Amino acid sequence: MNSTQDHGSLARDLIVYVAILVIAALQFVIAYQHIDGAQMFARMLALAMLEAGLGVLFFMHLWMETRGFLIFVAVFTLFVLAAMNYLWPDSFRILVGAPFSSYH
Repeated sequence: MNSTQDHGSLARDLIVYVAILVIAALQFVIAYQHIDGAQMFARMLALAMLEAGLGVLFFMHLWMETRGFLIFVAVFTLFVLAAMNYLWPDSFRILVGAPFSSYH
């Protein structure tokens, strides 16, 4: 790798880093706004997904991978998040017991 590629990579990494800092500042501003919980949740979730996407794509160099691998990682991540939805109800069962059972 020559020095021009190193300089471009460093500049790109710094731009992404500053963008992530700006997103974090926006999250701080949103946290102190007087809005209802659903609006705050939606805004924070959108910013967190953007921030995580930038971090994964640039700092883990996922943007340099092939398109097939990128799609695989995205689909696998969505599968894991969807599968977590099936595990969360078990944690409620630990707290309140099995619903509709005769034994408590």
